[in-house]
Amino acid sequence: MGMKKKLQENGSVTGSNFIRELISGSMLTDRIILKNLWFLILLTILGALYIANRFHAEKIVREMTRLQKEVRELRAESLATSAALMEASRQSEVVRQASQKELGLEELKEPPYKLVKRR
Repeated sequence: MGMKKKLQENGSVTGSNFIRELISGSMLTDRIILKNLWFLILLTILGALYIANRFHAEKIVREMTRLQKEVRELRAESLATSAALMEASRQSEVVRQASQKELGLEELKEPPYKLVKRR
């Protein structure tokens, strides 16, 4: 009997006392939750940070995908514009455009030459 009293005084739970505390819920609140309150708060904060980090990473991935699509579209537009400019700047195309607009320009029949200043 002396040993049971000693265990009860130290905070240990005996058979009937254990069942009573388990059913009433005081074991969960007093012994588990309250003693580990700071740890539970830390876990809650870490969980919130993890969720926020996940949302931020997904936002970055969506933005990256959008920008990659935009780059592909702009690259295609650039290639199309470059091809159109190459087409328009060919000598035969320039001659055709000049004759259509009746600018009074004629194509040279002989190649150009360079003027050199003599001393």
